[in-house]
Amino acid sequence: MSEFSRRGFLGAAGVGAAAVTLGAGRSVAAEADNPAGLTVRGNEFLLDGKPFRILAGAFHYFRTHPDDWRDRMQRMRHLGLNTLETYVAWNFHQPRRTDKPDFRDWRDLVRFVEMAGEEGLKVIVRPGPYICAEWDFGGLPAWLLEDRDIALRCADPAYQRAVDTWFGELLPQLTGLQATKGGPIIAMQVENEYGSFGNDRDHLEHLKKRMRGLGVDSLLFCSNGPADYMLRGGNLPDELATVNFAGDPAEPFAALRAYQPEGPLFCTEFWDGWFDQWGGKHNTTDPVTTAGNVRKILEAGGSVCLYMAVGGTNFGWWAGANRTGTNYKATITSYDYDAPISESGRLTEKFHRIREVLGEYGSLPPGPLPADPPHQPAGKVTTTASVSLLDSLDRLGKPVRSAAPLPMEKLGQPYGVVHYRTTVRGPLGKQQLKVTGLGDRALVFSDGKLLGTLDRTKPDTGVEFAVEGESRTLDLLVEATGRVNYGQEIVDPKGISGQVMFGPQALFGWENRGMPLEDLSVLRFKPGGSATAPAFHRATVDVGTPADAFLALPGWGHGMLWLNGFSLGRYSDRGPQVTLYAPGRLWRRGSNELVVMEWERTGKEIEIREDPDLG
Repeated sequence: MSEFSRRGFLGAAGVGAAAVTLGAGRSVAAEADNPAGLTVRGNEFLLDGKPFRILAGAFHYFRTHPDDWRDRMQRMRHLGLNTLETYVAWNFHQPRRTDKPDFRDWRDLVRFVEMAGEEGLKVIVRPGPYICAEWDFGGLPAWLLEDRDIALRCADPAYQRAVDTWFGELLPQLTGLQATKGGPIIAMQVENEYGSFGNDRDHLEHLKKRMRGLGVDSLLFCSNGPADYMLRGGNLPDELATVNFAGDPAEPFAALRAYQPEGPLFCTEFWDGWFDQWGGKHNTTDPVTTAGNVRKILEAGGSVCLYMAVGGTNFGWWAGANRTGTNYKATITSYDYDAPISESGRLTEKFHRIREVLGEYGSLPPGPLPADPPHQPAGKVTTTASVSLLDSLDRLGKPVRSAAPLPMEKLGQPYGVVHYRTTVRGPLGKQQLKVTGLGDRALVFSDGKLLGTLDRTKPDTGVEFAVEGESRTLDLLVEATGRVNYGQEIVDPKGISGQVMFGPQALFGWENRGMPLEDLSVLRFKPGGSATAPAFHRATVDVGTPADAFLALPGWGHGMLWLNGFSLGRYSDRGPQVTLYAPGRLWRRGSNELVVMEWERTGKEIEIREDPDLG
């Protein structure tokens, strides 16, 4: 019996006699008499030996407060789904190399999977190590970038060692939850849309071997876009190939069938919405058309996973970015995705239209639909205290000396801000100050006075100044706005990874200060809101009954907002996102603290709104 038929396409328990044909006409004998877990017979899935159609939805545990996990799962069941699909974000569990991977509280993946099973949902896990997902660095930990020679997503020994260690921590927690052991996990993915990136078969085989060696005996699959090069570069010959797309399924399914003549048709990501980027438009899809294309998938005999079923939030610094050359675009904080179940758990028109379709192909739970989560009444809050960021440097980080500037990752920092300081000796006439390897945006100060802003999207733009006397103190505050999460340019260090040039000369002798801004209790606010940007501003708001709220910052420029010490994410007047989602679970009865870190322009108020505004 081949490795494919014994453990791959069918799962380890398969016994029996169906013929399965894969990619380029390859065919093997598959056995499935009384298998446990998810297996394949011809063009259909079997679950514990019985025909099973996967009606799945993507729900990312790292994008929803854990106290709301069960609520969202119940809403998924009412949508008509029988399976939950999730990525695993490596960097969410191990942001620093020196950290032991964290699987507690918000990161309790085992509890998330168990809870899904309790709510009647099977689970598909996509463990990475790369996930894309519009998540910072595609889920890879920033500390991989400490080694500039490492090659990512290929059979590079250094990369493989790091992945092997991570999988050694992650996968043993999941193997006992597989359907082959009586648990809810029915399948796992090998890598993620790899054909969009490369064609290293050894890389994929290594991941598969590691997964099998650690006890994964569930069905494995590779998902890719429908282009021929994606399917050929991103699949393994002995594992199920699936396809990701939006719109009408006819052409993508035809492409999948041309590559894999026999096997279940499975759209592992049906893009029922899309993500947004700062400075762009808010993307939506028509509910009726979207539901109609779901119907076409099911009429073709296919299985489907709605991406996304549950909208979420890129809290903190976790939003990713896309880049082509100098065209860098950061993803917004909201990951609502125009999903059937919104970022705050509301049931949308798309929910009802898709539910009508899914109800014809599966069972719907009895009883009324869940009500929308409660929200706070509208109101306005005024900041009452502030403190300058430059005046808080010693409280926010410790300086490290170096000849050339150090990128954020060399400072052992996964996200946040980096401060750079040097002395420019004079006298010197006016010159242009420019930065190579800027990630992503820098405010430039001379002797404490703001000179201007540098942006990676405008590499030819500099800041001009002169050194009239013996010297000037030069400060650069560099903000990270999201590591690239897709494509060939995912190596995207933050801070400064090149040189600071003043005219034709590189400046040396730097003080580097990493500021992850994880603990704002060290700040010493002063009454009044007069601190000049960049600065922190504090407000307090009394709440009777904690509930969801949507916070807007009219008149402010761009920055970060914290609620009771938890970062709700970035805001920006560039849009399209206007409000930040503040889950009810983060509010306290009585007094609550809001802190705004504003880079450019201070507003007067923070608005509490009853409804989201994503543009």
